[in-house]
Amino acid sequence: MNKEPVPKVSVEPTLRFLYSSLITVAKPLPVGQGPYGERRIINITGGVFDGPRLSGRVLPGGADWQIIRRDGIAELEARYTLETNDGALIYIYNRGVRHGPKEVIERVAAGEKVDPREYYFRTTPFFETGSPEYTWLNGIVAVAVGERRASEVLITTYEVT
Repeated sequence: MNKEPVPKVSVEPTLRFLYSSLITVAKPLPVGQGPYGERRIINITGGVFDGPRLSGRVLPGGADWQIIRRDGIAELEARYTLETNDGALIYIYNRGVRHGPKEVIERVAAGEKVDPREYYFRTTPFFETGSPEYTWLNGIVAVAVGERRASEVLITTYEVT
């Protein structure tokens, strides 16, 4: 076996702030226990987002389809639409996970304000738009950190450079 170390790519990624979004959500709709875990759907009712290169509102009509797995990890899959201040529409497919100590997650589920450093909430949003002003979003990788609140979700998104 080769004892030489495997080389690294000479480019290290960094993060560049893209925007923060405050998304309002309805109460979870419990679908029930299924073959993969407990399914629930959380409808998106609106919101706002703001950043140095794009700002606007979150349109109502999207949702987060969640599975709470048997190991307690929530798999998140949200699809929704942003409308920029200049009228462009941006579709987002945002996939991620949320987990933490059982008592912390119970407090989050009860709608208590919980410091987001007490649990792990990370996502990978993908963007799609036909707007010439924002087509650069179609070709980036992004990561986000989240904070669940009683009736809203705060998500801060970063471009991986």
